[in-house]
Amino acid sequence: MMRISETVKHLIIINVIMFIGTVTVGGGEAFYNWFALHFPANESFKPWQIVTHMFMHGNFMHLLFNMFALWMFGSPVEYRLGSKKFLFIYFSAGLGAVLFQLAGYYFNYIPAYEDLIASGVTSDQFMEMMNTGRVYNSVSADLIPSLQSAYNAYNSTMVGASGCIMGILAAFGMMNPNAELMLIFLPIPIKAKYFIPGIIILDVISAFTGQSFFSPSNTAYLAHVGGAIVGFIIMWYWKKNQFNQNRWDR
Repeated sequence: MMRISETVKHLIIINVIMFIGTVTVGGGEAFYNWFALHFPANESFKPWQIVTHMFMHGNFMHLLFNMFALWMFGSPVEYRLGSKKFLFIYFSAGLGAVLFQLAGYYFNYIPAYEDLIASGVTSDQFMEMMNTGRVYNSVSADLIPSLQSAYNAYNSTMVGASGCIMGILAAFGMMNPNAELMLIFLPIPIKAKYFIPGIIILDVISAFTGQSFFSPSNTAYLAHVGGAIVGFIIMWYWKKNQFNQNRWDR
């Protein structure tokens, strides 16, 4: 069994402490509202949530699976690259996850806002509907689906280290393309160079169809995709410009 690396150990400790805070402080709701990432147009959004949400988790199983993946893939990546480069990938992937997921939310929010304003709804009325869920009688039936999409985006929250870990997973795959990986519930060894792209493709399909394959239906699939893409780009750039196949300096 691989010994846990120092940075990974500290990240796991921080995540556990934040989870304890989530379930104990203010009945959980207050802590969650402070540190989970809210939609930027929502009044509950605060700038620090862009980072703090990466250390928040919705429930114990969410935390457990993410921390297991962080240990399993993060430790070998840190031992190979060193703590500074590991952290750069980790947080860059987390920010990439935010950008991709929020882009998906805005893709639903902005057209709905424009359509409702064009139909005669005022900005104040639109925001009231976003905050209360109450629909004005003046809103035509054909606009209800887009209004629902906008409401879901506006009231969305995002938590978890999954985007960061997907970036680390991409880095692990690029460094160990022939390493054999398995899903817990599908114990068939698959090489990392096939396994990781396969997981990303399934997340893309889930993001656009809503069909969940291996994770809960409320998973931020685009965040997974964004984290993996950023991790891949960073590793590709480093490998092309700073390293050769046999040299991964710290």
